[in-house]
Amino acid sequence: MPVHHLCTLTGLRPDGSPHVVPVGVTVDPDAGVARVITRKSSRKVAHFQAAAGHARVAVCQVDGGHWATLEGVAKVNADPVAVEDAVAHYAERYGRTPAPDPERVVIEITVDRAMGQVHVRKAPGESRPRPPGGLTTGGRLPRGPTSVLPRGLALTRVRA
Repeated sequence: MPVHHLCTLTGLRPDGSPHVVPVGVTVDPDAGVARVITRKSSRKVAHFQAAAGHARVAVCQVDGGHWATLEGVAKVNADPVAVEDAVAHYAERYGRTPAPDPERVVIEITVDRAMGQVHVRKAPGESRPRPPGGLTTGGRLPRGPTSVLPRGLALTRVRA
């Protein structure tokens, strides 16, 4: 059964002050993208659109002593196919499909930095374990079918 893992999305207001909101997030490590569904009338959408393609953001999830932060550039995508795909991934992760909303858009975050506690596994033939996909603290989002994100957290792969 999917668990509701609440995250925070932090962006900047036009005056430079932080704007932090609770959100549901899905992550596609193969694409290097985190996604948030929201309404096009939301403040976060207005802030990201005002940044004209340069909206630096961070998504953070904390579960006890375990945490993960993904950083990158956010863009707002209103394309119906992209929104439908994001809603499907949200439904898979959170176990519920949001009610239809003609105002829905998807915030797509191109992840360029991932931080947090990470499971490490020893690959066959290796003498010491390494983070899957080359992820290290401060590293890039892992890629590939064996990628694992921070222990105890659900910023996990969604099925394509």
